[in-house]
Amino acid sequence: MDQKENDGIRKKGGLITMPFIFANEVCEKLAVVGFNTNMNSYLTTQLHMPLTKAANTLTNFGGTASLTPLLGAFIADSYAGKFWTVTVASILYQIGMISLTLSAVLPQFRPPPCKGEEVCRQASAGQLAVLYISLLLGALGSGGIRPCIVAFGADQFHESDPKQNTKTWSYFNWYYFVMGVAMLVAVTVLVYIQDNIGWGIGLGIPTIAMFFSIAAFIVGYPLYRNLNPDGSPYTRLVQVIVAAFHKRNVPYLSNPSLLYQNDELDASISLEGKLLHTEQMKFLDKAAIVTEEDDNKISNLWRLNTVHRVEELKTIIRMGPIGASGIFLITAVAQQHTFFLQQAKTMDRHLTKTFQIPAGSMFVFNILTMLITTAFYDRVFIKVARRFTGLDRGISLLQRMGIGFVISTLATLVAGFVEMMRKKAASAHGLLDHPHAIIPISVFWLLPQYSLNGMAEAFMSIGHLEFFYDQAPESMRSTAMALFWASISAGNYVSTLLVTLVHKFSARPNGSNWLPDNNLNKGKLEYFYWLITILQIFNLIYYLICAKLYTYKPIEFQDKGDSSSKGNQIELSSTV
Repeated sequence: MDQKENDGIRKKGGLITMPFIFANEVCEKLAVVGFNTNMNSYLTTQLHMPLTKAANTLTNFGGTASLTPLLGAFIADSYAGKFWTVTVASILYQIGMISLTLSAVLPQFRPPPCKGEEVCRQASAGQLAVLYISLLLGALGSGGIRPCIVAFGADQFHESDPKQNTKTWSYFNWYYFVMGVAMLVAVTVLVYIQDNIGWGIGLGIPTIAMFFSIAAFIVGYPLYRNLNPDGSPYTRLVQVIVAAFHKRNVPYLSNPSLLYQNDELDASISLEGKLLHTEQMKFLDKAAIVTEEDDNKISNLWRLNTVHRVEELKTIIRMGPIGASGIFLITAVAQQHTFFLQQAKTMDRHLTKTFQIPAGSMFVFNILTMLITTAFYDRVFIKVARRFTGLDRGISLLQRMGIGFVISTLATLVAGFVEMMRKKAASAHGLLDHPHAIIPISVFWLLPQYSLNGMAEAFMSIGHLEFFYDQAPESMRSTAMALFWASISAGNYVSTLLVTLVHKFSARPNGSNWLPDNNLNKGKLEYFYWLITILQIFNLIYYLICAKLYTYKPIEFQDKGDSSSKGNQIELSSTV
C-alpha cells in the first residue's frame, strides 16, 4: 500500500462512522438477546421440550453461534475484508430471522397446545428441523458479524494520529454500553411482547429492525476506514512453523538483530507498527535465521520469515492461555438463560396486584448493573486509578479481567444460597411436589446473582474483548475477535457437558436428581452452582499464574502526525 493510499485511509473513519456501525450490531443484539433470553420458555412451552434438553439446545446454539466467527474472521482477514463480510453475514442473518418468525407465526411449525393434565406432545422432527435451520442461518450470520463489526469499529480510530482524541479502550467501553442498551430493550420490551402479545410480533420487530440496520450500514460505506486484507493470516502462521521446523538443526543466533527483517515485505501487515523481537519461544526464531540456502532478495516464506511474522505467531500463542481462562466465566454466565430463568418462573414476580415481571426480563438487572458499572468505570474509576498507576486506561487489561473473575465466582456462590432459600419456602408451603406452582418468595431474591454477573461482565467481558483486540497483530484482529467468541463457544459447550454429566451421574434409583427434568423443587440446583464455584476458583488460580507470566507485545511505530518527529517510538501495548 503506497503512502497516498495510506493517508487517504487515515482521513476516513472517526466518530462519524459509529451510528452506522452500531446500528448493525444493535439490531443483531436485539434479535439474539430478545430470543435467547426467552428461548428456554419458547422451547418448553411452545415446543414442549424437557427442561434439560431445552437447556442443552440453548447452550449448543450459543456455542455454535460463537464458533462460526472463526470462519467469518478467516474470510474477512484473508479475502473479503470486514465490510463485505459483515454485509453478507447480515443478509444471511436476516433470512434466518424471517424463517424463525414464520415458524413462530404458522401453527403447522409447532405442536398443538397442551390440554389439561394430559402429557404434552413434543415437536415433530420436521418442526424441529425448521427451528434448527433458522438457528443455523442465524449462527452463520453471527459468524460474520461478531468478529468483524467490533474490530471494524475499532479500526475507525488510529491512536498514533495526534488528531485522534478517542482511545480504543474508551471505544470498547462505549461499544459494550450501547450493546447493553440494546439488550435492555430486548429483555424488557421484546420479552414482554413475546409473553403477552405473541412470539410472531416479538420476533418480527427485530427482523424488521435488522433490515433497516443493513441498509444503514451500507449507506455509511464512503465514510469508513477500510483496511484491505493481505492474504490469509493462517497461512503466515503455518509458514513460520514450517520454516522453523526446516531449520530446527540450525544453531541459535546470539544477537537477535541479525534475524531477518524486511520492512517492505511487512509493510501491508504493519501499518500501525512493527512487532519487535521477544525472548519467549526462541525455537520459532529459527524461521528468521538467514542461511546460505536463503535468497534475501526474493524470500521464500516457507523457509525464511521476518521477525514481525515470527512475532505474530508468538503473540497468538501467548494470548491462548489468557483467552482460555474466560471459558468457565461463560459457563457460569450461561446459567442466567437456563436455570436462573427456571428459578424465576417459580417465584412471585408481582410488582403490583395486576402486573408481574416476565421471568425472562429478570435478565434486565444483569444488564442494568453492567451499564452502570461500565459508565462508572469509564467516567470515574479510570480517572481515579490513573492517579495511582500512571496508566492511561487506569488499570491494565489483565487486572481488569482478574477483578471480573473474582466477582463472577462470588455470583455463583451467592446463587447457591438463594436456591436453598427458594426451596425452603417451597417446603414450608407444601409446594415441593407442585413444579408449576408459584412459591410465595419474591423473585427479587435473585437480584444479587443477576447483578453480580452484570458487574463481572463489565470488568471481565469488556476487558477480555479489549485484550484480544489490543494484543493481536493488527492484520489478525478479526481473527482475534473470533478467538474471543470461540472462548464463549467453549464456555457454552462446557455448560452443556456439565449439565449432561451432572444430570446423568447425580441420578438415583428413587428418581432424585440434582437437575431434574420436570420439578426443580425436587433437585439440588445449589450443589450445581457450588460445583461451578469450585471450578471458577481453580480457574482464577490458573488465570493469576498465566497473567503473572504473560508478556505484552512490544511494538515499534513511526509517529506520522509530526514530520519533525525523530525516529521511531517503542511501546508496550499494555501501557497504551
